[in-house]
Amino acid sequence: MPAITNRYTKLVGIDHPIVQEGLGPFGTPKLAAAVSNAGGLGTVSMPGMPEDIAAGARTFRDHIEECAGLTDRPFAVNIPVGVDGRGRVLPFTDAYIRTVLDARRADDAVARRLTVLTTSAGFPGDYIERIKAAGMVHQHKVGSTRQAVKAAEAGVDVVIAAGFEMGGHAPSKAVHTFVLIPSVTEAVDVPVLLTGGARDGRGLAAALAMGADGVAMGTRFITSTDNTDWHPAYLQALLDAQEGDDVAFDGVYGPCRGLRNEASERLLGHRDAADGEVSDVVELTRAKIESMQRAQAEGDVRGSLVLTGQVASGISSLVTVAEFVPRMAEEAARILRDLASRLTTQGAP
Repeated sequence: MPAITNRYTKLVGIDHPIVQEGLGPFGTPKLAAAVSNAGGLGTVSMPGMPEDIAAGARTFRDHIEECAGLTDRPFAVNIPVGVDGRGRVLPFTDAYIRTVLDARRADDAVARRLTVLTTSAGFPGDYIERIKAAGMVHQHKVGSTRQAVKAAEAGVDVVIAAGFEMGGHAPSKAVHTFVLIPSVTEAVDVPVLLTGGARDGRGLAAALAMGADGVAMGTRFITSTDNTDWHPAYLQALLDAQEGDDVAFDGVYGPCRGLRNEASERLLGHRDAADGEVSDVVELTRAKIESMQRAQAEGDVRGSLVLTGQVASGISSLVTVAEFVPRMAEEAARILRDLASRLTTQGAP
C-alpha cells in the first residue's frame, strides 16, 4: 500500500508524489527509468540545443525510447519553452515537442509509458491544446502566483511552483517556496508540486502541509548511484557544496542557480540585450548550454557551469533511487501521522 496517495498520484498513475525534475541539457533516460520504477515519476530531459536541431531531436527520441525500454511505469519529458529577446519561441522547442508526439504515435509501448509532458521557462501558449489533444498530462513550471493562475486558466493539468532556491533554470521572481506554495495552492484548483529545497521526507511533509500535492527534485536525484551518465566529478562537487557556495547568475531562459566558480563568476552581472536578434540570442544560449554539458559529461566543475540548488549544502552522500523514493514517502507519512497524534493527545481532556 503506497504511503501517500492523492489526486496527483491518481492523475499520473504513480505510487508516490515524488517527481524527478528535468535535468537538461543532458541525457537522463536511465535515471528517469529508475525513479519511475521506484514508484515516482522520472523525467527524460531535453538534450540541449545543438546547431543541427534535427540531430538534437533524434537524440531526444533515442533517450525517450531508451527510457521506455527500461520501465513499464509512467514517465515524463521536460521541454523548456525558449524565447528570444523579442518573445518569439525558439525553433528547438517546437522540434522537441513534435518529437514527443511523434514518438507516442509511432509506438504504442512508448505511448503507454510516456504520459506526462512538462513545460518550463516561457508560457506554453498554443502547445497546451496540442498536448491535451495527444492525451498527455501537461505540467507547467511557474515562479509566481500570477503565472500559476495564467497557466491553470489556460488549461494545464498540473502546476509546478518553483522557489528561487531551486537549481538550474530558476524563476525570475525571487520568491521562496514557503511563500510561493501557500499562495499558489490558494489561487488554483489543479494539483501543485513544490520544487526547490526538498531533499527528503521532511520536505515532502512540509509541501503537503502547505497544500501542495507532491514535490519535484533535481539535486537530490543528481546525487544518486543511478545517475551513471553524469561525470563523477560533478556529483562530488555537489556533495562537497556548503551553504553559500551557490549563486544565481544570468542563465539560458533567465536566472540560473549553480555553484560559484570561474564560469558563473564570468556571467554575474551579465544581461542579454532585450532587443537581440534571434541569431545573437541563439548563439549565446547555445554557448551556455554547451558549458553546462561540459560540466555534466566531462566533469569540468571549475571552468564550466555546474547547476545545482541550495539544497546541495544539505546533501553529503549518494542515494539509491529504488530504496530512497519509497523511504522518502514513508518518512513524510510518518511525520504527518506523528504530528497529528501529538495534536490529538495534547488536545484531549
